[in-house]
Amino acid sequence: MPAEFECSGNPDTALPRLPAVLAAALDAYLAFDASGRVLAWNPAAETTFGYTSAQACSRSVVELIMPPEARAAGRAELAALTSSLPGQKQALRLQRTAWHANGHEVPTEMTITATDEPTGRVFHVFAHDITTTQRASRFAAAEAAVARGLAEAESSTIAAARVVEALGVKMGWPVTELWVVDDDRQLLTCAARYVEPGRRLHDFAVDTVEPGVTLPGRVCADGTAHWITDLGADTKSPRSRAAARIGLRVAVGVPLCAAGRVIGALCVYGDRVEDPEDTLLGLFSGLAAQIGQYVERRRAEELAIELARTKDEFLAMVTHELRNPLAAITGTATLLQEAFDDLTHDEQRHYLRIVTRNAERLSVMADDLLDLARLESGHLAINPTSTDLGAIIRQAVDAAASPAAGKGLTITTQLPEHLELHADPDRLRQVADNLVSNAVKYTPAGGTITITAALDDTGRTITWSVADTGIGIPAAERPRLFRRFYRASSALDRCIPGTGLGLVIARTIIESHQGTITLSDHEGPGATFTIEIPVKPRSERL
Repeated sequence: MPAEFECSGNPDTALPRLPAVLAAALDAYLAFDASGRVLAWNPAAETTFGYTSAQACSRSVVELIMPPEARAAGRAELAALTSSLPGQKQALRLQRTAWHANGHEVPTEMTITATDEPTGRVFHVFAHDITTTQRASRFAAAEAAVARGLAEAESSTIAAARVVEALGVKMGWPVTELWVVDDDRQLLTCAARYVEPGRRLHDFAVDTVEPGVTLPGRVCADGTAHWITDLGADTKSPRSRAAARIGLRVAVGVPLCAAGRVIGALCVYGDRVEDPEDTLLGLFSGLAAQIGQYVERRRAEELAIELARTKDEFLAMVTHELRNPLAAITGTATLLQEAFDDLTHDEQRHYLRIVTRNAERLSVMADDLLDLARLESGHLAINPTSTDLGAIIRQAVDAAASPAAGKGLTITTQLPEHLELHADPDRLRQVADNLVSNAVKYTPAGGTITITAALDDTGRTITWSVADTGIGIPAAERPRLFRRFYRASSALDRCIPGTGLGLVIARTIIESHQGTITLSDHEGPGATFTIEIPVKPRSERL
């Protein structure tokens, strides 16, 4: 028997020397006796099952190549196989899921035959790994499901969800993600994520990453496919380590491209170790190209719809929010011009206050429009410095004290004496003024406003909330709340003035500080806005 797969042991049970062709065979070859003890093991078997010949020979074939949960059935199958009479023909062709030495399953196709040797019956197994064949079949099913999902989806959001679900279910990947580049925020956002039932993601589940950071960030930064063969060994990425902690072992990411630029990344995560495979990368890249073209086309369609909607809302804002103060200024000025000498001093002051109040209202609207344009274009600088957020919030509350008192509102604050962070105090004051003035504006007489801010348990993030008992925002309208010029129907129905720009500007400022602002789920009347902002920018924490 050739030394490279000859088993040591009792010479009375050894097989005759096997042909050298078995050493070069592409299929795994192994032999075992009636007790299941391995007698021969060729180099292809070492590759397929992960054990060397020295490790495999003389061990139980059931313990070596069968998954733990199938070993009891395997022993029963072995007993049935070895119970046939000597000389009885044995020839079986079957598909079995085998077990690799590193702990993952290997789908195989096996041929089993038996020969009667002087030492007893010997069983010969030829097996080859059909992972690629099965994967190609599953990928065809996934590709069909993706094409169907894209064709039937009513929006890009629904399409993204169907894509990741098709890949996860059809291809057997425990976690799949679709990331898209947000040019305005200079971030990648997770458009959709599929997680197999029962798997908890814990701190692995994040919704935004920076370019160049973690798998999707690297894929988008390089514009090339990445294959991480061992997530636990990817020490440069905390997210890879988080993936390893929840049992994910391998990850593949390919870029989504359209019109010659990278617009996102398609990433899949598996729970078995696999070596990079050109065929799989090619299949994923082809699928990613199809998705990228769809995303870009759908983005263009939705952008056109959004632009038309924004135009309508802008015209409505100009018609209502600009015309009303202009009419008040024009009418009052005309009255003053025509009847100035007949008016008392107090009446003159009253009409001048009307002109001043409406002019200030127009000035605020103009400033909002300019600030939004500068912030979104990146031309309005953010100048961070050592800042006390508690002092900023108290200043905003003091500025709103008079209008709040006029409506009989109660403003309660829960703030530490100092709340230090590295941020632009002027911009944060804009945010505080906007949130507090909105709470005052939309809360009926006698209501309450509660403002809290504090460090979280990590000491790295400040959570800041502004809650009121006001008119609230209808649930169906909340996804549109941070859209330019959008006004909630609850405000329009009550003819409460506003431009629909304050929250957009607030979000842009907070995001420029690497934070988030959200409308929290709220029971009962009113609304609660929650801001999470880092004490220091991420670049300073590395």
